[in-house]
Amino acid sequence: MDIQTAKQIRIADFLYSLGHSPVKQQGINLWYKSPLREETEPSFKINTERNQWYDFAIGKGGNIIALAQELYYSDYVPYLLQKIEEQTPHIRPVSFSFGKQSFSEPSFQELDIVQLTSPALLAYLQERGINTALAKRECKEARFTHNGKRYFAIAFPNISGGYEIRNRYFKGCIAPKEISHIRQSGKPRSACYVFEGFMDYLSFLTLRLESCPQSPDFDRQDYIVLNSVANVPKALYPLGSYERIHCFFDNDRAGMEAIQQIRKEYDATRYIRDASQIYSGCKDLNEYLQKRIADRKEQAQSVKKRNDTLSKKPKGFRL
Repeated sequence: MDIQTAKQIRIADFLYSLGHSPVKQQGINLWYKSPLREETEPSFKINTERNQWYDFAIGKGGNIIALAQELYYSDYVPYLLQKIEEQTPHIRPVSFSFGKQSFSEPSFQELDIVQLTSPALLAYLQERGINTALAKRECKEARFTHNGKRYFAIAFPNISGGYEIRNRYFKGCIAPKEISHIRQSGKPRSACYVFEGFMDYLSFLTLRLESCPQSPDFDRQDYIVLNSVANVPKALYPLGSYERIHCFFDNDRAGMEAIQQIRKEYDATRYIRDASQIYSGCKDLNEYLQKRIADRKEQAQSVKKRNDTLSKKPKGFRL
């Protein structure tokens, strides 16, 4: 995606993909509770004719690139274009309206949230290296109709009743966009492991199960899944109840800036660990998991090839 293509995306559509819907409309202007912070009264405006935004509380505004800079805490344009492209819904938009003015949002009609059973979705998870039994425990399946066709996707719940949804062809969310907080039963835990997305969370559970299959100890700590680095501010308050915070963020600029936010808030009073060194050289924890699986397969094939070669040596041949 280039800059001109990004600027053609309606900011209202981009915000909806992040779980933000307008509170009211005044003529050509849509008003939101700011996606940049928590607030009770809307102070964030989109001019739908110019496709420009303005946040009155911080005195900033501009196009979709400027908004992405604020959301992802970065001014590196190639990275911002990548995030916009990743976040833009792959579901074809449909229109709905406030009075006469209309804009687009993804359609989730006849939505059903059921147990995760689709063979196609489970196969997709297996391709990503995820243990499907764990995925069935942590995720649901979203079935919905769009433009008269039936679709299904993996659905990962958040604390506000929304879902992150993903299948082989698209990823998005069923609003509201929020963090996911997985708390263990019993006494409060002193440690919390924090992930950017639910694929990394599932990757961690899979890796732990592989390393200790008899006693995976998933309940030794709580977990928070941000569902977007833009949600770091929403995670700061619940993180305050933990003595140790372990961050499993992407090995990129946004991941670094996300952990810096947490350290700025709690570094003096909490132990904060950057766990990304575990998967150094990989983009994220899921890529690391997939690489481990590929390396094991390659090693097994090399051993098999060597054994096959030895078995074909003529009798009497000595090493």
